[in-house]
Amino acid sequence: MSSSVQLFRDQKYHELKEQCIQQKQLFEDPEFPASDESLFYQSAPPRKVEWKRPKDLCEDPHLFVNGISSHDLHQGTLGNCWFVAACSCLALRKTLWQQVIPDFNEQEWDPKKPEKYAGIFRFRFWCFGKWTEVVVDDLLPTMDGKLIYCHSNMKNEFWSALVEKAYAKLAGSYEALDGGSAADAIVDFTGAVAESVDLVQGKYGEVISEQMKLFEDLLKVHKRGGLISCYIAASSSSTKEAETEMGLVIGHAYSVTAIRKLRLGERAIFSLNAEKLFMIRLRNPWGKREWNGAWSDNSEEWKKVSNSERKSLGLTLENDGEFWMTFEDWCKNFTDVDICRIVNTSYFSIHKTWEKKMMCGAWAKSSEPLLNRSGGCFDNKETFLQNPQYIFDVKKTEDKVLVSLQQEDRRKYKKEGKGDSIPIGFEIFKVEDNRSYRLHKLTVQERTATSPYINTRTVFLRRVLKQGRYVLIPTTYHPGIVTKFILRLFTDVPSKLRELKADKPKITCWSLLCGYPRRVTQVKIHSAEGLQKQDRSGGADPYVLIKCENQTMRSPVQRDTTSAVFNTQVVFYRKNTDSPIIIQVWNSNVLCDQFLGQAVLAASPSDPREQQTLQLRGRGSREAAEMPDTSRDGDSTTSPRSLFLCLRTLSPKKFLLILLVRPVLQTLHQSCCLSWDLLQHLNICGMQGSALSLHQWPVHDHGHHLGVTGSHSSKLVAPHPILGMLVLTKSTYPA
Repeated sequence: MSSSVQLFRDQKYHELKEQCIQQKQLFEDPEFPASDESLFYQSAPPRKVEWKRPKDLCEDPHLFVNGISSHDLHQGTLGNCWFVAACSCLALRKTLWQQVIPDFNEQEWDPKKPEKYAGIFRFRFWCFGKWTEVVVDDLLPTMDGKLIYCHSNMKNEFWSALVEKAYAKLAGSYEALDGGSAADAIVDFTGAVAESVDLVQGKYGEVISEQMKLFEDLLKVHKRGGLISCYIAASSSSTKEAETEMGLVIGHAYSVTAIRKLRLGERAIFSLNAEKLFMIRLRNPWGKREWNGAWSDNSEEWKKVSNSERKSLGLTLENDGEFWMTFEDWCKNFTDVDICRIVNTSYFSIHKTWEKKMMCGAWAKSSEPLLNRSGGCFDNKETFLQNPQYIFDVKKTEDKVLVSLQQEDRRKYKKEGKGDSIPIGFEIFKVEDNRSYRLHKLTVQERTATSPYINTRTVFLRRVLKQGRYVLIPTTYHPGIVTKFILRLFTDVPSKLRELKADKPKITCWSLLCGYPRRVTQVKIHSAEGLQKQDRSGGADPYVLIKCENQTMRSPVQRDTTSAVFNTQVVFYRKNTDSPIIIQVWNSNVLCDQFLGQAVLAASPSDPREQQTLQLRGRGSREAAEMPDTSRDGDSTTSPRSLFLCLRTLSPKKFLLILLVRPVLQTLHQSCCLSWDLLQHLNICGMQGSALSLHQWPVHDHGHHLGVTGSHSSKLVAPHPILGMLVLTKSTYPA
C-alpha cells in the first residue's frame, strides 16, 4: 500500500481479510456495524431494515457486470441524488474510478475460489488533502429483499451500493448523506478543484458571448478528464423535487455525461447557416424522467442528424434518464453548474502543466490579538488581519492563478446539529516585494481579489495577477469561528507559497550590538514621469532602486517609455531613523545602466500618507560614485562597475586619476551629472577604444556638489536640474 494513503480508523484491509479467511468467517465491521446507529441519527426508516449480504440477494453476485457505466446507478430512498450524480460522472473515467476502487479484480467475487471471499471491501477517498482508505463489510440495508439505497440496474452488481456504504461510514451514517453537493463528492472521489458557477447571475442564458465562453470552457474541462454536474436551485422547500413543465426536477443533481459540437445534416434549416450545434448530454440519477423539450429522445429535431452522427453520439431513444439538449436551452433551464477540474501537474503531458502548492491550516481563537487566528472577513476592520496569512510570488509579467479554499467536511457533525458548512472566503493583497512578516496595517498594499463568501465546503477563484508578491488571507465570514481548512494554489511557475508566522524581526544577541528596528516604513512607487529620453526612438527603459540602510530593492524594467508605471512596493524595518530612504531611477542598458534621477525621503511618522509627487534630482557627491549592480537580478544589462572606469580620491593636495575610453564619456555625462563643458575642460581626447593621456586636477567636495578646479582656478559645479517627477505613497510607524 502506498505510504501516502492513510487508514480510516486504522483498519488494515489485508490483515483483516487474511484473518477472516483463516477463521473461515465473513467480515463484520465493528466500526460501522449493521445496526440502526449506522443508518440514522435522527429520522428512522419507515419500516424495519434488514442487513443482508449480496449472496442473500442473488445467486451470482459481482462487483461489476460487463464493466462500469454511468447507467449502472439508481438512487434509492435516501435523498442523495448528488452522490449518485457524482458516481455517474466517476463511472465515465476509468483512471478515476480505479483510484476509488483499488485492485478491483482482487476484490471481485471469484466463483472458482469461493473460500477466498471474506465479505470485506476497501475504497479510497480524497479526504481533506489525503487519500484515505475505508474498509467495509458487505452487509447492505434492505427491505423486502431489495436494496433501499443506491443500487445498480443489474440485480447482481454491487459496486455502487458498496461505495455508498464506505462513503456513509466516513460521514457517520447513511442519513448524514441526505442532502449535499455533487461537487463535494467528486472532489472526494478525485481530489479535483471544484468551481461553482451561477448561470443566472452570470446571465449565461441571455448573453451569447458569455454562453460561448462557458461552452468552450466546459468542453475543455470535459475533454481533459474533468467532471461536471448541474442542478436547478429550489426557491423554497415546497418546490424541491417538483417537476418543471419541461420535465426537469428542481433541486435535483444531474451529471453531465457528454459535451459535443453536433454536425447537422441540413445547414439551410438554421437562420445562421451554422454547420454545428452546441449540445450537452445529462443524466438523471433516478434513471428516468427526462427533458421533453427540443432534442429530447423522441423530438423531430433528430431527423436532421445523419445516422452516422447519431451512432457516434450513442443516441438511445429510451426512458433511461439520459438525454440531450442544446447548450442554450441548458443555460436557460438550469441555475447552477459545478465544474470539477482535474488540474494537470504532470510534466510529462501535452497539456498545460500547473505548479501546485497545498497548505493545511486552521482558524483558531485566542484572546491575545497576536495569537488569534480567527478574525473574520474584511468588514471586521479591527480583527481581519488576525487571520492566517499566506504569501506567494508571481514571477511572470502576468500569470493565471487558481485558488481553492476548502474547509473540513462538517457532515460528521450532523449528529450534533452542527453539520452545516461555515461561510468562508479569502482576500488577496499585492504587498511589498520584500515582505517577510505578517501584515498588521493596510496602508500601501493593494486589494487585488476577493472571493465570494458562501457557506459551501469549497470556495474557488480564478484570477490573472501581475508580477509581484501577494498575501492571501483565508477567513470565515464571522470572527471567532474555529475549524480547519486546506488551501491549494495553482500557478504557471512555482509560487513559493508559505505561511507568514513571524510578526516582526526576532530579537537576537546581535540586536544588542547592531540595534533593533525602531520604525517600519512602507513605500509604494506608483510611477515616474517626464524622464529624459535615452535612445533614438525617444524612449527609455527605466527601473527603480530603493535604498535604505543596507537594503536595496529593485523594480522590474519598464520598456520604451519616459512615463513609467511601476506600482512597486517595499517595506523597511529601520534601525537608524536618521538614515534617509533614497529612490533612484535608472535606465537599463546593455553596457552601462544610466542614472536618470533620485529623490531622498526622511520617512518620519509625521510625513503625510497621501499620494505625493516628488522631483527627481541629480546625486550629490556622496552618491556620485554609486551605481547599481544588476548582475544578480537576472537582467541582460551590464553593471557599470564592470567597465574600464577607475576613480580614486586622493588627499586635497593630490589629484584625481582617471583612465578613460571614449564610450565612457556618455556615462559621465548622464550618470555622474557632469556637463559636456566640464568634460571638455578636462581635455580628454584620443581614438575610440584606445587608452588616453592622463590628466590631473584638484578636487574639492562642497557639500552635495562635485567641484572641479582647472588651470584657471574657477570652480565648476555639476548642475542639479529637475530630471523628472516621482509619484509615490509612504507610511511610517513605530516597529
